[in-house]
Parts: sequence; structure tokens; C-alpha cells
Amino acid sequence: MASRMTAPIFSGIGVALLTIFDSSGAVDAGATAGLASRLVDCGMRAVLVAGSSGEAASLAPEERAMLVAAVRAALPAQVVVLAGAGAPSALQAVHLTKVVLDAGADAVLALSPPQSSDARRYYDLVADAAGGASVLAYNYPAVSPPGLPVAVLGELPVQGLKDSSGDVRRLYEEIEVFGGWLYTGSTSLVLLAGALQCAGAILAVANLHPELSIRAFEGDAGAQRQLVQASEEVSGRWPHGLKEAVSARFGTSVTARMG
Repeated sequence: MASRMTAPIFSGIGVALLTIFDSSGAVDAGATAGLASRLVDCGMRAVLVAGSSGEAASLAPEERAMLVAAVRAALPAQVVVLAGAGAPSALQAVHLTKVVLDAGADAVLALSPPQSSDARRYYDLVADAAGGASVLAYNYPAVSPPGLPVAVLGELPVQGLKDSSGDVRRLYEEIEVFGGWLYTGSTSLVLLAGALQCAGAILAVANLHPELSIRAFEGDAGAQRQLVQASEEVSGRWPHGLKEAVSARFGTSVTARMG
């Protein structure tokens, strides 16, 4: 098990950044970095590049590196850049970990491997590849089942956890057994995560509503209700619904590779 760090890598709201593609479907690193910069101006404390909301499954390793480098160059040094490095196999995840860290990421977020009965070896290898950089595990059973059992969290060589299960009971259990940084990825749990003094939240809806996301985490019940409603309005046609809404606000391309 990795030693737990007392101060989280960031506190508050991070955005699970959309990847912007041009009309031909090519990665537009400049536009993606531009969106990241505007969201940071709205108060985002961290930016996750090439996560599930960034259509990571469609990205080649060199595209991830290009995105990370562009986003890192566009943001102030104090803003944390996380990068997705999860993959179906440990071999792939190790390679992606090295790629995104070499490109300038501050830490990696590694989605648990699908259909795994024991992910400890996977995270051992990812943590080793990360060297001294922080690794956050990622529990998202809807995308990569079965996810991570709560009981194993304390045995993983990770400093933090993002949980997008949306399971309220699980959140309480995680607080009890996991000594690392805890971030929710569920829009419906932002207010609760703040009240329970979790490290923060990493949200797809923050691409569209960074201000509401911040207010909800800080305890604004009205903002939490608005955030859930906004998320429901764009979640039906993933990722097109969110991309279209973000385009209407920030003028970004609506092109998607997935969905």
C-alpha cells in the first residue's frame, strides 16, 4: 500500500474535460486546451484530460500525449492536470501512465480493468510505472464492471480515488476504510461530498456549469438541484448532449468520436 499524503493533490472541483475534435474527427488540442483555460478561469482547481468524458477509449497514446501537453502549457502551474491512464490490461495502463506523465501530467487516474476479480496487481504495476507521481484509482462500474470493492481500497498503492458509482452508501463506506483523497464523480453527490469533507469532485457537467459545481460542493442546495437537472438534460445522448450544450456556451466543436 502506498503511503497516504495528508494534503490532497487538489481540493474542490475538477473538470472531467471534454476532448474537442475538429469537423474531420481529428483531435483539436488547441481548442481542448482553450476550453480548459476558460474553465479554470471559472474556478476549476484541476483538469482531467483523457478521462471517460474525454472519449478516452477513442484516443491513441500519442493523441493523449498531445492533449496533456497542450492543456498543461495553457494552465497556471498551480492548477493540477490529471490524465486518464486506465486500460483493459496492465500492460496498456503502464504504457499510458508513462506516456501522459512524460507529456506533463501531474498525476494519473487509472480506471479499474474490466471483468477483473482482483485489481491489486494492476495497480501495483501502474504505481510502479508512475514513479513518484500520484495515482488515483477510478471506480466506475457502469463503464468498467465490476469496479473496485470497497474492502480492497486500503490495499491499493494509490493516493486517491475517484468514484463515479453514484452509490451513497458506498461513499460513507469509503470514508470509513480509505485513508486517501476521495473525489466523487457523481453529479448527484456533490453537495454530500462537500458536507462530508471529501477532497472534492471531478465532474463532466463542470464542462458546462463550473460555477454551479463549485457552489454545490460548498453547500448550496439550490445549486445542487440545478446541477442535477442540468446533468439530466444533457445525459441522454452521451457525449453529444453535453458537447452540444458546451458548444452553445463556449463555442466549441460538437464533433464526437463516440456515441
